[in-house]
Amino acid sequence: MLIQDLVSALSSIAPLELAEPWDKVGLLAGDRARVAQGPVLLTIDLTETVLAEAIACKAAAVVAYHPPIWDPLTRITDATPRQRIILRALEAGMAIYSPHTALDAVNGGITDWLCEGLSGSVADPDGPPSRIAGDCRALTPHAQTASTQQVKIVTFVGSDAAPRLREALATAGAGVIGDYQVCSFASAGTGTFLGGPTTKPRVGQSGQIEQVNELRLEMVCSRAALPLAIETLRRFHPYEEPAIDVYDLVAQPRRSLGAGRRLVLDRPVTVGELAQRLKAWTRRDRVRFALCDGDERRLVRFIGVCPGAGASLSKIARHEGCEVFVTGEMAHHDVMGALHAGMSVVLGNHTSTERGYLPRLATMLRERLPGVECVVSKADRDPLITV
Repeated sequence: MLIQDLVSALSSIAPLELAEPWDKVGLLAGDRARVAQGPVLLTIDLTETVLAEAIACKAAAVVAYHPPIWDPLTRITDATPRQRIILRALEAGMAIYSPHTALDAVNGGITDWLCEGLSGSVADPDGPPSRIAGDCRALTPHAQTASTQQVKIVTFVGSDAAPRLREALATAGAGVIGDYQVCSFASAGTGTFLGGPTTKPRVGQSGQIEQVNELRLEMVCSRAALPLAIETLRRFHPYEEPAIDVYDLVAQPRRSLGAGRRLVLDRPVTVGELAQRLKAWTRRDRVRFALCDGDERRLVRFIGVCPGAGASLSKIARHEGCEVFVTGEMAHHDVMGALHAGMSVVLGNHTSTERGYLPRLATMLRERLPGVECVVSKADRDPLITV
């Protein structure tokens, strides 16, 4: 296996385009062309203790959920723990990869894993995905635009010339939708024009208003291919002055991709029961919750979910009608803001809402990289101790 094979496998599990714009994801250190001799170690945080474990097992790479390189490094020495971690990893020939918010946002990622447990799943959290008992969608759906469908070219031409023009535009890169080529749409209509004294219209005469039966021909195109497509259109269009429209296409949101989740439970539960589910699913000794109205018997159905530190999504969750927001940690004033807005809060501790997903990630990597040993770190743990 090359490091690039690991990068490709992780990118297939959590495409990096799903990550938040501010995030530092992907291959952070390492040579893609290097042969990866040794296991792949999975961890939430790459600490010096975890790095010692990785060196001891001669790991070829570390998949660290939280990016160990965040703020810009002006030097890599042994002066600080963050610098030492990167320095020692490089000295050991170890690659470092971080999926972070891409793994949160993807369908079947960490956020959906949390939703499984919150919806009442009795399956093994370490095992394969189980059914989410309720409707589940992203709080902020990720919008994607295919590279070949960034704009739409529209022109108007007679039906006799349309096939030739369509094929010419296709050779210039227009009309590609997925694995389909020469895709177009044509609708009939009537065009009018009044040519000036120097014009030479293909149909009718200059100096008088003419009406022509035409087809409105539409084809999608990438921005990169647009200049050639327009040049090709002018070359193959039979008109002296063809009408050309270019429209920007809006990115298409995907309901199952994006930050956070809005979970609508099949069966409503109390906030206390929801907290118990989170506690059992994440194998925590304790979780905390706050009630917006003090009524412990009130049933809730609409749940906002975000692993880690989800305060930035709490207002969106409330706007989406969520009655309770489940995340790892929130500052006190953010908790109070949610309560004042009429939304209860359940806090399961930052890394506890993430770490339980690592065994599932290891399984997915083993399936994509046969023969490669993928192990979850034993040294990785929550830095906060609950007493």
